[in-house]
Amino acid sequence: MNTLEKYAHLMKPADESGEAIKRLEEIIAILRVECPWDRKQTHESLITPLIEESYELVDAIKNKDFSNMREELGDVLLQVVFHANMTKETKKFTLTDVINEECEKMIRRHPHVFSVKNGENSTKTVDKVLEKWQNIKRQEKGETDIISILENVPKNFPALLRADKLQAKAASFGFDWPDYSGAMEKLDEELNEVKDAIASGDKRAISEELGDLMFSIVNLCRLLKVNPETSLNDTSDKFIERIRVMEEIALAEGTSLEGKSLDELDQLWDAAKNVIKKRRTNNE
Repeated sequence: MNTLEKYAHLMKPADESGEAIKRLEEIIAILRVECPWDRKQTHESLITPLIEESYELVDAIKNKDFSNMREELGDVLLQVVFHANMTKETKKFTLTDVINEECEKMIRRHPHVFSVKNGENSTKTVDKVLEKWQNIKRQEKGETDIISILENVPKNFPALLRADKLQAKAASFGFDWPDYSGAMEKLDEELNEVKDAIASGDKRAISEELGDLMFSIVNLCRLLKVNPETSLNDTSDKFIERIRVMEEIALAEGTSLEGKSLDELDQLWDAAKNVIKKRRTNNE
């Protein structure tokens, strides 16, 4: 039997999701034997690809690019199946175990859906659902004090996300501003402390105070219901767009950005802002 005959059953797309997952599982299992690259992979070596694929999925979602989103969801799913295949090889757990455990968790954490008896009031508001979710999650993880609640925020989260999660956890036991105005005042306080640290010339103090300032900004974002990761990424995208338009303007003038003075670059920056504003107005 040649290779094409041996793997003929894998060449046809599956009709059902369960069959499709089984098809992917079998393909990964074969690659783990037949492909030198796949064979040498470990859980640790796949950490970076998992993170990269997740961010690529986020980009597809933000761009509302559903064709790309479908592809990136597949790439993330590939990572899940790959890790589960490796643990199956070592007899630790299987993909079925992973899926069943997640199903049980969803049922357990949604008693307002799966455990409501006739005549009982189910949880109707989003806030109540989230409160019940967090209470059940704490019980599952054995969180009995404030420290254990905070320590369960992964240290490997991106810094902005970790700060946001820590503050949300602290807010869950009442350590929070009543509204954003308190956070605004704290922001001014932290900015003044950054200025004092800079004046002192103490690099360690400058780093610490800048960290406090960023932490306060994240807190303000949370209270205003703004995602700090999204907000900063949007600003980075805006910065890239303006630099690109500055390059376009300079090129039209027969020059480039290199070698220009700061005043000249500032003028191009303002010109780029106007160009972008006009483009958006014309597209509306």
